[in-house]
Amino acid sequence: MRLLHDEPIAAHTTMRVGGPAARMVVVETPDELVDAVREVDDADEPLIVLGGGSNLVVADAGFAGTVIKVETRGLVVDSLDQCGGANVTVAAGEPWDDVVARAVDEGWSGIEALSGIPGSSGATPVQNVGAYGQEVAQTIARVRVWDRLEGRVRTMTSLDCRFSYRHSLFKGTDRYVVIDVMFQLIPGTLSQPVRYADLATQLGVAVGERVPLAEAREAVLAQRRRRGMVLDAGDHDTWSCGSFFTNPLLSPQQFEALEERVHEHLGADVSPPRYPDAGGQVKTSAAWLIERAGFTKGFGMPGPAALSTKHTLAVTNRGGATASEIADLGRTVRDGVHDVFGVTLVNEPVFVGHSL
Repeated sequence: MRLLHDEPIAAHTTMRVGGPAARMVVVETPDELVDAVREVDDADEPLIVLGGGSNLVVADAGFAGTVIKVETRGLVVDSLDQCGGANVTVAAGEPWDDVVARAVDEGWSGIEALSGIPGSSGATPVQNVGAYGQEVAQTIARVRVWDRLEGRVRTMTSLDCRFSYRHSLFKGTDRYVVIDVMFQLIPGTLSQPVRYADLATQLGVAVGERVPLAEAREAVLAQRRRRGMVLDAGDHDTWSCGSFFTNPLLSPQQFEALEERVHEHLGADVSPPRYPDAGGQVKTSAAWLIERAGFTKGFGMPGPAALSTKHTLAVTNRGGATASEIADLGRTVRDGVHDVFGVTLVNEPVFVGHSL
């Protein structure tokens, strides 16, 4: 366990903004993680639990409490057979893409479409990380957490986690601290069915077909690189939190109202994308709405805060941006989309010390 004072939070986030933490504790084992959280709670101090920092925007004034930086490591194969699959327990601080790469190398199918996503493994169940037709809810068997309210370790089944689109029991509350996650993967050399049309086209297969795991991973990484969604210190398009807004989930009536606004502004022959949701709602594309509301790639350039030049869904730091400038740009886009289409976009990153 390491203790740091006045540590710049910007140095620990992918957006590279945020003032200093009054106190930062770096933990490397599950016991250190639990002990550090209990110490902060016993002292009744403010707390941030920080993994890879890919979904966090802390105010420029910093954080007048304790930041626990989770650097626990480890991947343990609990069991492996054709019937039960590959049951793999991953420490919360393990970098997520390392886990995906290991799964592909080992021949464990189920998370290959989640390649290239930054952040830690412990963060994946919190917002049910997903991309290209997969989400972690499809493979998570259980999540072990420290319950700060009850003061004990709890094991939560997938059902307990209440997963939904980019959401879970853990999101929007600081009650639970993820210790580790067990994934149930499928032994085999082929990917799960390719569900994303652009990915299928790139791979030269029909939607629903399977491809070798390594080919699926490389195709996903190529797609993400084209969108500036694979971390690269030399590319300011990747100085971001990835997708800044989630895709809106609308009731059928709300989607009809959106269609009317689209026809009014863009013409009767133009319709917004629609993807049926299992809950009876309709999902549409945040990126599509952002572009059609007038916020094209690179909006805000030269910065210091601007939309990515590769993808309108990413708010980026062009170098030297403040958290306030990031929030201002996000607010401009959100309000602009609402003014044109009547849809309020919901930010995906967590804001601490300020709000969007």
